[in-house]
Amino acid sequence: MVVSALSFLAGLLLVQQLPVLPDIQWLIVGGVAACIIAWLGYWRRLFFVIGVLWAIVFAMHRLSDRLPEQLEGEEVQVTGTIADLPEQDEKRVRFDFIPRDGVYAAGQSGTGAAIPRDGVYAASQPGQQLPSKLRLSWYYPDQPIKAGQHWTFTVKLKRIHGAMNPGGFDYERWLFIEGIGATGYVRSSPKPVLLGRDSAWTRIAVLRQSIADQLSGTLGGSPNLALIKALTIGDGNSITPQQWEVFRKTGTTHLVVISGSHIGLIAGLVYFLVLKLWARTGWLAWSPQKVAAISAVLVAIFYSGLAGFSVPTQRSVVMLVVAMTAIILQRNTRPFNILSIALFAVLIFDPLAVLAAGFWLSFLAVSLIVYAVSGRLGKLKPIWAAIKLHWVTSVGLSPLLLLFFQQVSLIAPLANLVAVPVISLLVVPLSLLAVTVMFISPMLAGKLFYLLEPLLQGLWRLLVHLAEIPQASINHAAPSHWALLFAVPGVLLLLAPVGIPARWLSLVMFLPLVFTDAKRPETGEINMTLLDVGQGLSAVVQTRHHLLVYDTGAKFSAESDMGQSVLLPFLRSQGLAKIDSLVISHGDNDHIGGTESLLRGIAAEHVLTSVAQQLSRYAPINCAAGQSWLWDEVKFTMLSPRQAFISDNDNSCVLKIESKHGTVLLTGDIQAAAESWLVETYGEILKADVLIAPHHGSKTSSTSGFLQAVQPDYVLIPAGYRNQFGHPHRDVLARYRQVGAKWLNSADSGAISVNVENNTWVVQGMRQAKSKYWNAK
Repeated sequence: MVVSALSFLAGLLLVQQLPVLPDIQWLIVGGVAACIIAWLGYWRRLFFVIGVLWAIVFAMHRLSDRLPEQLEGEEVQVTGTIADLPEQDEKRVRFDFIPRDGVYAAGQSGTGAAIPRDGVYAASQPGQQLPSKLRLSWYYPDQPIKAGQHWTFTVKLKRIHGAMNPGGFDYERWLFIEGIGATGYVRSSPKPVLLGRDSAWTRIAVLRQSIADQLSGTLGGSPNLALIKALTIGDGNSITPQQWEVFRKTGTTHLVVISGSHIGLIAGLVYFLVLKLWARTGWLAWSPQKVAAISAVLVAIFYSGLAGFSVPTQRSVVMLVVAMTAIILQRNTRPFNILSIALFAVLIFDPLAVLAAGFWLSFLAVSLIVYAVSGRLGKLKPIWAAIKLHWVTSVGLSPLLLLFFQQVSLIAPLANLVAVPVISLLVVPLSLLAVTVMFISPMLAGKLFYLLEPLLQGLWRLLVHLAEIPQASINHAAPSHWALLFAVPGVLLLLAPVGIPARWLSLVMFLPLVFTDAKRPETGEINMTLLDVGQGLSAVVQTRHHLLVYDTGAKFSAESDMGQSVLLPFLRSQGLAKIDSLVISHGDNDHIGGTESLLRGIAAEHVLTSVAQQLSRYAPINCAAGQSWLWDEVKFTMLSPRQAFISDNDNSCVLKIESKHGTVLLTGDIQAAAESWLVETYGEILKADVLIAPHHGSKTSSTSGFLQAVQPDYVLIPAGYRNQFGHPHRDVLARYRQVGAKWLNSADSGAISVNVENNTWVVQGMRQAKSKYWNAK
């Protein structure tokens, strides 16, 4: 059973490494091969082939459910249902929307109403159907948005597209996993129309919404509201980035959402209570064990539904169903067989689960616990048993945590030793009990929540203090695959029973994880990465021993900015823990917005900017023409500003970087006036091999005279996908072609790297080099 499940998993995993899915004829070949393998009786190989075929078929179906190119950028009228709890910040509300009826193309008429495209539903035209699920944003809504509501919206949609950066969150992969075929936003005109709402008895999402609303009303001023929502209904949207950072540093993130351990705990409590109570009734037509087992399964399924049926809860429910079925049928079971059945069930239902970090962390955590406790002689006391389990999961999962997040908590065993019993034995049961009685007796529920306040506040203070300990967590470059190949058997050897010879070798097998580091440029060389931050700019330049960051992208809200979502993950993935110089070209949000988050996560020795007043808390230095420094035989020279221009854009810090193999010119948002001044002042000194396009390729920049002076081989354009400004302008692209420059746009290429290979510069977009089949091409 175990080997068959792993073979099936391997087949699914193989497909996820493909840049392009195979054609349909290869499915036929695979089907024939599967029949031959089955006839020969090679069952384990058969599971591998079935895994490959199932992954391909599922992926093909999912990819077919995407927005047609003809509808991108069009205004369409759509009626449907809000699928789940919406996410809200100070500017907008985001939600998943399930279209129900045909699609109208919004047009102009005397009444302002939507007009059907060509007089018919667009959805009835071949190739014009909307995807089965949309991800919509509504800016400054004038009505409350709730799960289960039915609306008619006029929306503008775009195809799946997200930022693509090394170490960054793959938004396109997440949308693909979630089955979302398009994103877009709600138009304010024509006015959205609320048609009705489902009942909490018919949709669990509506029940979750009702509980969330009731909790907000009952605990409106409580600092623990977000955490209680997360633990009772799996809604972590209200938890702030700062809180998530504390949970990550202390290794307690798994406790914040409804995990498999929570499901098992509640099911165990229900099983015990029903078993005792049913036995006291004297009604033994059904044995107490059977009644308790059925009750535990029903409660587990319901609680998992409150969590949105996440992968950890799916795994826990399946394992619980198998275990309870064994109790009902009075059969013996093996832990790894139960885990294998759960693995099969999850992957058959959703083969894309292998793309989620939670899938691997959930199943491997349980596997490690079973491996570490099964078949061992002696019985540990409860406290020592708890310490051992936290040690097992913390050490055993560390290679995966480095791979997925480039961060490992060193204090996780200590933090979990306190947090697990508090959350699992006290907070979760009391919270669920309070939620249960909240609709019947709000006063009683309020008293139960009052009991939780000191528990959660005390625990939070402890976690904050632990997170503030120096080296509470370590950041490290993502390990290579060969390092993981050593680490996995190292974990098994380390956790093997006492008496196994040469267990000390496990520590040696961990060494590649520790000493593996990202490749650094040689002396005199640079690595530069123009990050994909949408309609904004951020570039990272590395020399042998130094690091410069130029601009930090935009800030969208108090919880979201490019420093947090792109820059920090990139720097951590490269194993970079210190910034030598941070240059903020000017004060526009799309260049300065991520600075606060970046500097909160990684310290910068020097900050240079043309807007010192906006960054006064960091003791910045005004950038000025003539500033120069040498790092590892690479020369950095500030060319501008020397004088104040009328436009803030023209006052951008212009930086020239000269290395052994070429020159880079970073220009910020300069326009024609600053370009003209640079040409007059420096002339041929402006020549550079790589030019970061001024002002995102706007038509007011990249003048012919400036380009003739720079003579770039490559122009890298930092622009957002389908941005509202039309960057880069077609006239500018024509000027790039006139000077013989090749150009790459971050909107099309993702992050663009400039590296040295065989003593020459190689310029390459991540989307072309490392994209998978689900990424936009």
